[in-house]
Amino acid sequence: MEVILHTDGNNYKKIKEKLLSDEIVNRASIVFKEATQFGKESGYLCVVTGDEERCKRALELAKGEVEEKEKTSMPVETTAELAEEITGKEKEEILKKIKEEEDKAIEGFGGIFG
Repeated sequence: MEVILHTDGNNYKKIKEKLLSDEIVNRASIVFKEATQFGKESGYLCVVTGDEERCKRALELAKGEVEEKEKTSMPVETTAELAEEITGKEKEEILKKIKEEEDKAIEGFGGIFG
């Protein structure tokens, strides 16, 4: 499962810190990219690849629905949305571009080690 989040420059550090420090989400693959590479005016994209639990948790954190207290695992309701989910055709196009990027990088390594 994959989730793509778009965040502006002001919330980039906050969402990155939240996702990477969360014990559930940090076990997924998390990649940040500049959104301008994918037709957005500004901001960053975050691609979270993992099982349903990790992706769902990433969405909750991005939307500000759950925030962990420091010493307990009790959820606290919050309202600050840090990122919005990208879905549908736009999501598929972004994933396709990322796949093409990865394939080109692999071909480059093949030329070096081939």
